[in-house]
Amino acid sequence: MIPVRGYDGATVAVLGMGRSGRATAAALQAGGASVVVWDDGQNGRDAADEAGYALRDLTQASSYAGVAALIVSPGIPHLYPIPHPAIVAAWVAGVPVDNDIGLFFRSFATDDWDGFETTPRIVAVTGSNGKSTTSALIHHILVENGRPAQLAGNIGRGVLDIDPAHDGEVIVLELSSYQTDLARALTPDIAVLTNLSPDHLDRHAGPGGYFAAKRRLFAEGGPDRAIIGIDENEGRYLANQLSEGAGDDRVLLVSSGQKLTEAAWSVFARKGFLSEYRHGRQVGTIDLRPIAGLPGAHNHQNACAAYAVCRTLGLGPRAIEAAMQSYPGLPHRSQIVGERDGVRFVNDSKATNVDSAAKALQAFSRIRWICGGLQKEGGLDNLLPHLSNVAKAYVIGREAEQFARQLSATQAEVCTTMARAVALAAAEAEPGDVVLLAPAAASFDQYDNFEQRGDDFMACVAEALSTPLA
Repeated sequence: MIPVRGYDGATVAVLGMGRSGRATAAALQAGGASVVVWDDGQNGRDAADEAGYALRDLTQASSYAGVAALIVSPGIPHLYPIPHPAIVAAWVAGVPVDNDIGLFFRSFATDDWDGFETTPRIVAVTGSNGKSTTSALIHHILVENGRPAQLAGNIGRGVLDIDPAHDGEVIVLELSSYQTDLARALTPDIAVLTNLSPDHLDRHAGPGGYFAAKRRLFAEGGPDRAIIGIDENEGRYLANQLSEGAGDDRVLLVSSGQKLTEAAWSVFARKGFLSEYRHGRQVGTIDLRPIAGLPGAHNHQNACAAYAVCRTLGLGPRAIEAAMQSYPGLPHRSQIVGERDGVRFVNDSKATNVDSAAKALQAFSRIRWICGGLQKEGGLDNLLPHLSNVAKAYVIGREAEQFARQLSATQAEVCTTMARAVALAAAEAEPGDVVLLAPAAASFDQYDNFEQRGDDFMACVAEALSTPLA
């Protein structure tokens, strides 16, 4: 646990008692704060009461008398589409609003660091797609090379739940736009933007607000090194803003598909090969094609970003390559979950938007595509150019018929349930096919989260593989 500094003897309010809120309340208490909490749900309030926290209805401005700060869990809207009533009440009372990320950055460094030979460093990864894989891959490479490291944030443990830093340790944080948007302190040593595509637009009032939330990690934090994916205009814009000129290698450019040989420092992947260039000279290369845990161009982009981070941390190309070979991949992200008679079954339940699904579809040559769910804004128009590898779509979800109608140029069958979709795809698949779950939609019409949807897919695949062929 990271005890929160700066609130010893003060009263701090915590809104939301999920994983983040519980860890935040405990870390505040460990730092000497008196904690009051609130949750919109009765179950959350009951759990907080059982844990011994004082409950206070934070939706009332009168509840903030004597309160030094309000700490908000990331899933709670603080501005768009409308701010939570508790946040409005805090504004009225003049109480600063923050989140656990802000508390972490103000609390992580301690006086003990003066005795370390090597100062701990923080790597923060954000972006629309691939940030979980990139973060996990960085952590894996570091650990495989004997470097002490912890993985936290939007993946793994909450930021305040990790252990105090060791000498020379690297903390790898995956940060969502919800987390970067509100944090009052953002000071990573290395900041990474993987890519940007439309997502969470209601939460940020459109693409401009969404990009602004990501940009805060760089503009507010002033990292020593910025690693920017420039395959979208927003990435190019951000890299240009941060750079002092063509020779500035503090800004490291990353691409999947573009050849970047003129930049001061760049890492890019083309046709399955990763290349590193510094000041016009190639200094490293890796053949990514045989690495089972990183299939497809989208994962090659993730590999480039992770490679760039590890190079800035002093690891050599061959050490990074060796570690990549053993990377197992993350659950629900291009995860191979079974194979029979030349047919592979791949779980990419995390492909919850059109862009991430398009990248998954480009990773394989002939696909039996399981898709559908709760659609996000914008429809499927941007996905349609990427369906040439799809032999047939098997559509799930409560609005499966409406989803299927948007796939007019592709053979599609309305299945509604995961069990029927997997059984039918498995029965119709031919050797060389990939049965791919890449929904291009949120899971909440049928499941609590994308993990539960992926688990259901895997259970259905296990059932299909145990059933003899007709």
